Amino acid sequence: MSLAQEMFAIAPAMGKANLSASQLKLLSGKSRWIFRVGEAGFPTVPTICITRAAWDALQSERARRDVKLRTHWIACLFKLVDKDGNPPVLVVRTSAATHNGGLMPAKLGISAPANPEDSVDPARPLARAIKNAFDSYGFGQGWTSPRQDDDRGKQIVLVQALADGEIEQFLTRNAVTGALGASPINGGPLPRLPDTIEPLVALLDAKAGRHMVCSVAIKRGQVTFVSARPMQVTAAADLEAAVDRVNRKVWSAQNAVSRVDPTRLAQLLHPRIRSTEGATPIATGLGVSPGAASGIIVFNPEDAARLRARGKHCILVVNETGPADIEGMKAATGILTARGGMSSHAGVIARITGKPCVAGVRTLSVDAAEMVCRIGDREFRSGDRLTIDGSDGSVYLGTLSLAQPHIGGAIGTLLGWSDASRTIAVRTNVETVESANTALSFGAEGIGLARSEHMFFSPERMVALRRMILSEDEEDRSRAVNGLVDFQTGDYSALFSAMKGLPVTVRLFDPPLHEFLPRSDEDIEETAASLGLAVRALRLRLERIAEINPMLGHRGVRLAITYPEILQMQMQAIMAGVRAASEKQSEPVAVEVMVPFVSTASEVAWVRERAHAIAANSGLLRSERVKFSFGTMIELPRACLRAGDIANMVDFISFGTNDLTQTTFGISRDDAPTFLAAYQRKGIYERDPFVTIDEKGVGEMISIAIERGRAANPHLKIGICGEHAGDPASLKFFAGLGVDYVSCSPYRVPVARLTLAQTSA
Repeated sequence: MSLAQEMFAIAPAMGKANLSASQLKLLSGKSRWIFRVGEAGFPTVPTICITRAAWDALQSERARRDVKLRTHWIACLFKLVDKDGNPPVLVVRTSAATHNGGLMPAKLGISAPANPEDSVDPARPLARAIKNAFDSYGFGQGWTSPRQDDDRGKQIVLVQALADGEIEQFLTRNAVTGALGASPINGGPLPRLPDTIEPLVALLDAKAGRHMVCSVAIKRGQVTFVSARPMQVTAAADLEAAVDRVNRKVWSAQNAVSRVDPTRLAQLLHPRIRSTEGATPIATGLGVSPGAASGIIVFNPEDAARLRARGKHCILVVNETGPADIEGMKAATGILTARGGMSSHAGVIARITGKPCVAGVRTLSVDAAEMVCRIGDREFRSGDRLTIDGSDGSVYLGTLSLAQPHIGGAIGTLLGWSDASRTIAVRTNVETVESANTALSFGAEGIGLARSEHMFFSPERMVALRRMILSEDEEDRSRAVNGLVDFQTGDYSALFSAMKGLPVTVRLFDPPLHEFLPRSDEDIEETAASLGLAVRALRLRLERIAEINPMLGHRGVRLAITYPEILQMQMQAIMAGVRAASEKQSEPVAVEVMVPFVSTASEVAWVRERAHAIAANSGLLRSERVKFSFGTMIELPRACLRAGDIANMVDFISFGTNDLTQTTFGISRDDAPTFLAAYQRKGIYERDPFVTIDEKGVGEMISIAIERGRAANPHLKIGICGEHAGDPASLKFFAGLGVDYVSCSPYRVPVARLTLAQTSA
């Protein structure tokens, strides 16, 4: 396309614009809607556009005293002249694909050039306004990507005839409900508009497919379109609008599925801060569980439970959470921690329970004994109030007004459409019936990860688990283990029954021991009393089993091999739970036993032989009431590389991307926030690898494992059960690997359903 073709009319004063395919590709922002409305035959203010490349060429030509391009430019300007032949007063506007606060506002009341030179001389009004408009874009900030050199040349500026009449602005859809029709902007009054506005509103909505701020000129009841730009509204309004467009047959169901942003669905499921106007965050951490919460500061689970019982909202503020804090986390309205990241204990549990959580606030320090914390140079005590935003990691002083989630029929309708095109199943990571029911209400198709050690978070069960961990010999351990069977049997039976025949993947015990052992003096004293031990004796035992690096220590499959009685207990409890559930429901129980943290095929073989023997001895495998399968969780690089050996021994593999990321990078996921932010600021890492999968490293490990695993076992089922399974960018990558299912926290299930539908389209 020549530079002369980069100056053209998109809404000529007479006739219609006739644009080439190349010219159409240049249109962005306001220019696109002006062209579309004028093309449809609606009265539109005469408008021409010019690219930066063409403008720069005009300036270069002027310096050479050439006039070839200028002649074409003058011809373009004449397309703003109506049949009366009088040159109009002009307006100059920018036209960017995305809103930028630094862009020049519309420059009004510019006289038409008195001669050809005036149209390109930057000292004259029109040329000066065009130059200022281009300058406001900033160097290199183009309409597609600021990294492409030619984008700067493709920036465009509009020149319009000044509209005749009163200029009015309105939204094409209601900003709250999403209903189609002229609506006020930002709560202001709706201007008086003639009935003839309705066809324009419908036209613009159909062409843009977004809420638009529309500017029109009204004279003697006649409407002339001037300009339009998109406006960001709530996710609920966007969703209602998308469904309405399908009902009006403007879009197909697939159009709606593909046009809704999955990352914004979380806003529909959680409270959010109504407005932060006038409020400045006192600290910022990592938003690890979406939603907003306001409440009274508490420093321990007991106080959180007491306030909850009194109907009061509270924020649990701690340095970091552990299994002993689970009841307090459930009772709190929100959680704030000084340490931890996306896959920390606080983040994982908060997402499962749907609680807002901000973690890794480096300026926060907590003295739980003194019941005081410091955020920067401010001191807070029990009873003070904070507001947290788990979506962006902000912490605010006092109580901010919250907007409650708006969940209407539109979300169910959209997700129903998405399921029609989705080929990858979406499961959930839960351990309780309450969380399972939440996930089922969001459309989960099974449980892809039930962390069996998470079933021991109540105080009574924690005592039993600690008794097992702290056992001195096999006899002590066997007694402790037998005490756990009844707990687990009831849990599994209830979970299997809740899922009504959908698959449930039970991960065998994988407790990094430090997470389950007492740490504070008070906790150690209480544990010693509950176990009937002297405090000194308990401290000696704790010292003996302490690990330098427990995340790479005595856990997962290593626990099952060194303490076979633990494996025996778990398998007996699982099969007893299967029996109990199968006797109460008509659907077969689909149970998948998954062994975690394996690095060798021999480990898998050892556990598989014993697990199958215990399952077979139950007599249940001969019944059609039970579907039993055995698999492993891939979390270590060596397991990825030897996936072919492992695949011959299992029915499925599921990637635990949290641990696989930390073992591939050699980064502790809990300590990473202290330096990852600096890495991202300096461009060392583009994204946090614990939030969005590292495609070139961790992703390649997963790809290798899938290729080798399926080559050895064509019937191998592949799952993803790490936190990345709820991240849209990561899900798009996994979809390209041909996985069978993903499993994420309950509140991320709708996000996964929609994202995977978009990847299947």
